[in-house]
Amino acid sequence: MKNNATAVIIGGGVIGAAVAYELATRGMKDIILLEKSTLFSGATARCGAGVRQQWGTEMNLRLSIGSVKRYETLSEELDYKHGIEFSQSGYFMPAYTEKQIEQFQKNLELQRKFGLDVHFLKPNECRSVVPIVSLDGLLGATYYDKDGYLSPFHTTAAYAEAAKRKGVDIELYTEVIGFDVNDQKITRVQTNKGYIDCDYVVNAAGGWSQEIAKMAGVSLPLVSERHQILITEPIEPLFRPMVMSFYHGFYTQQEPNGAIIMGVGDPNEPKGYNMEHSFHFLHNVTKLVTQVLPAVGKARVLRQWSGLYNLSPDRTPILGTPSEINNMYLTVGFSGHGFMIAPMVATLTAQMITNEELLIPEVETKLDIGRFQRGELFVEPSVV
Repeated sequence: MKNNATAVIIGGGVIGAAVAYELATRGMKDIILLEKSTLFSGATARCGAGVRQQWGTEMNLRLSIGSVKRYETLSEELDYKHGIEFSQSGYFMPAYTEKQIEQFQKNLELQRKFGLDVHFLKPNECRSVVPIVSLDGLLGATYYDKDGYLSPFHTTAAYAEAAKRKGVDIELYTEVIGFDVNDQKITRVQTNKGYIDCDYVVNAAGGWSQEIAKMAGVSLPLVSERHQILITEPIEPLFRPMVMSFYHGFYTQQEPNGAIIMGVGDPNEPKGYNMEHSFHFLHNVTKLVTQVLPAVGKARVLRQWSGLYNLSPDRTPILGTPSEINNMYLTVGFSGHGFMIAPMVATLTAQMITNEELLIPEVETKLDIGRFQRGELFVEPSVV
């Protein structure tokens, strides 16, 4: 391992690999990406792989629209022969209360201002998109056919391989254990394999990002929380879009091979690093999903797994530098949505480091860590 770098990136998930690529593309030399295990071994590999543009705030719309645009041609851009398996099969979001209908209409108005042809479906129109959806209690739904999913494994591998071709060093099984700090700057990264002197550090450590920051004397208002997912054995095609119910708190999608993925948010989940699996989750998610999609009940569960959501107080990411350390760039607190917006986050982070004009200038003042002290929390109405 080299002992000198311009930038050290901590975390080998999609965000870390994408930032490495973006910096190298801008001509930066001597970039080292550190991962304590293997590439995409954390939240990236354990996510539901959905990518949507149906948000209720301008910021999240801009982040997601820019990311989807990149995802549409990313395999070609990164010269990744396998392809990242991007399928724009849509997101279907049912509503069950008048309050949800009102919020969806507000979201729809904003989304259309950004050029998204999102449709509002009346109950009798919903089965034209999801034939097996139950109409019990259903008041309507939104649907956008350009949302979809892609492979988190191939996407991260594509970024990492392209970064390596541009000269990025990727050090696996290399754990950060501390920092040397001088005059509000990290001057040296200490690892289990030695030290690296550097000019910049990018904290892309996912569920452990608050622990990494703490080593440099930075307190991040983040907590990590287990999120469980299951997958069934393949069955005949039943539905195509991702079905996301804010009312029930779940998402589910049938993959091209017929297997069905489903996950649910649990408001009572303890904060911490537990990644065991529970029968409670299995019972809860299958009960909720079959209320909305009864035919899914015929599928047999194959396995389940867990990953960590890295939660910020307002469930929106934190980007930029903290006041204590002016050369640590944060890409943290994605609250389950990091994979969706990775291309834009990586681009913006690279632009900050290289002093380019930002594609979204407001990021520095709206998604910075200082917003919590200022009481300017970012409220997104459309999250599970």
